[in-house]
Amino acid sequence: MAYPLRIEGESIALRDFTLDDVDDTLKVYGDDRVTHWLSFDSRDRGQIQAMFEGIIARSHEQPRTEYSLAVVAPPSDRVIGTVRIGLTGVKAAKLGVAIAASEWGKGYATDAARTMIDFAFRELDLHRITAAIGPENEASIKLIKNLGFTREGLLRDHVFTNGGWRDSALFSILVDDRTE
Repeated sequence: MAYPLRIEGESIALRDFTLDDVDDTLKVYGDDRVTHWLSFDSRDRGQIQAMFEGIIARSHEQPRTEYSLAVVAPPSDRVIGTVRIGLTGVKAAKLGVAIAASEWGKGYATDAARTMIDFAFRELDLHRITAAIGPENEASIKLIKNLGFTREGLLRDHVFTNGGWRDSALFSILVDDRTE
């Protein structure tokens, strides 16, 4: 895949990050309402910039093992969220999505996840995608189930976030699960 990558969804587009996206992404990764549900605590501007330097460097690697992309809502190109697929083994990957709290309830997370899943199965030729979600995160569990994921089990004390250990419910979807 050529850099910079851009993938069009129904209501969103996914694109590679630039350092110009740090301030907009602070509305996602710097907001406790969002990171409460993620596997890490809120980050400040400097931490997000350092994270982006790594993301941008990895986006140029060949072969690419991570697709950490900005979620934008055209016609605007401003970041309203993030979506990531990290390759984890033979034709396998982990999915993660985060949307700014001000944009919740608009369908952006569903469209971003669906667009990334379609890309992963069609363009990356993946066989399996997993998602690890906090068991109390009812909105994300509903979203992932609506996309065809199956619950596999519980990962005990899976992540340390918000001052304590948190379990994660593990979900997966296989390419053969797709009805398209």
